Amino acid sequence: MVTNADIVGATGYTGQELIDILLNHPNVKITGLYSTTQEPKPISDILPGLKNRTSLICKKIDKKELVADKSHVVFLALPHTHAMDIAADLMRAGKYVIDLSADYRLKSTSVYEKFYNIKHKDKTNLSKAVYGLPEIYRQKIKGAKLIANPGCYPTAAILALAPLVATDSIELDSIIIDAKSGTTGAGKKTTQELQFSETDEDFKPYKVNIHQHMPEIEQELSKLSGKNLKLVFVPHLLPLKRGILETIYARTVAKSKPTSRGIISLYKKFYKGEPFVRIRKDADYPRLKDVVGTNYCDIAVGVFGKNIIIVSAIDNLLKGASGQAVQNMNIMLGYPEQTGLL
Repeated sequence: MVTNADIVGATGYTGQELIDILLNHPNVKITGLYSTTQEPKPISDILPGLKNRTSLICKKIDKKELVADKSHVVFLALPHTHAMDIAADLMRAGKYVIDLSADYRLKSTSVYEKFYNIKHKDKTNLSKAVYGLPEIYRQKIKGAKLIANPGCYPTAAILALAPLVATDSIELDSIIIDAKSGTTGAGKKTTQELQFSETDEDFKPYKVNIHQHMPEIEQELSKLSGKNLKLVFVPHLLPLKRGILETIYARTVAKSKPTSRGIISLYKKFYKGEPFVRIRKDADYPRLKDVVGTNYCDIAVGVFGKNIIIVSAIDNLLKGASGQAVQNMNIMLGYPEQTGLL
């Protein structure tokens, strides 16, 4: 069986990664590439690295054409607030939809509207969307038609904290997430803050405790804990192209006396059999070079008295976006989960 796939937003960073992965996927044929380009162009003219790899034409986004074409699955690699203008029509046409934006992640429309400053236009499908974190929601993903692909910061944070939160091993009000990301996490938009001369040889926090990914992390960890969880989230911008590293701090519950060995054992049990989560040995903390260019999330845990420190690292464009989107597609369509990703 061959799956026909369209990529909408093909010229962005996540779109480029999707093209690269799917061109090497043995079960997928890319049948359509769409972007905001004003006239059809060979994608290799826009992205020269694709020369001699594909002759596909990138077209201007046309909802009617997307609905009518022969694709089975559509990846929406669009800026936040744009996917909900397209997804409903694609769903009615019987297509699988994987949205890489935030439009279907937050189940509360009031929270979405607060952080994205726009009314949600597709509440019907919002209730149907499955949060696409395979390590937590694999069974639901298998039967899904619409996937809300997780954000990059939340992927690293939720995977890092899930074993502790789900087992009531930490004080839920003690969580502090110190996160750092490369510049591709902000997409291709042109702003002064993202210019090379502004980011090079610099390092800074931004959107301190008000970042739009914070409610997404809180939503998913609250589900795991069964309680209304609030945390502190401080993102930083690294002078690098790609990669996310998060150092997370939490306190153990009052009467517990955990050891690093015991907590590592907990993590290994929680993620047993997971193909893309690697639990490190004691004091073997990951760095970005360990994960950039892969779909892995590397996690290390240390216990220091009542304090637990977790370090989590991913490639923001792969496990934090396009790689995870393909992982979700493989699960939805019954392909081996690692297909195209190793």
